[in-house]
Amino acid sequence: MRAIDLDPTGEHHGGTPTFPWKLGPEKGRMATRRQLREMGLRPGGQAVAAQVVCRGGKRVGHLYPVAGAKPVRPMTPARALALAAAMKARMTCPLCRVTYDFCLPLKSLGSCLPCSELSDEEREQLAALAAA
Repeated sequence: MRAIDLDPTGEHHGGTPTFPWKLGPEKGRMATRRQLREMGLRPGGQAVAAQVVCRGGKRVGHLYPVAGAKPVRPMTPARALALAAAMKARMTCPLCRVTYDFCLPLKSLGSCLPCSELSDEEREQLAALAAA
């Protein structure tokens, strides 16, 4: 543990109380977003109340007061449809229009693996066929 990671007053971290990993404030008083979600809660617009630092200061977990947290909004039919459409877009190749059972690496490859191995000329032909 680094000495700078223990700063309960926030003097060295811009006013945000800072604790090292596993030495945060007492349980049940503050929680991370993930912990709030497990309790069926969300931060509800609250500001970060404290933070937990780990891996030599490279990772930070923001803590929110549990007392001010609000219940998670219920999933509506419209939200479920929007989520399904977004997931389908992540699983569909933009070139060949094939839908896979997994999310495609669209940021790195831009298409499915077979399409990413095509030459530029073949890609243009495939894109023209998919557009027609």
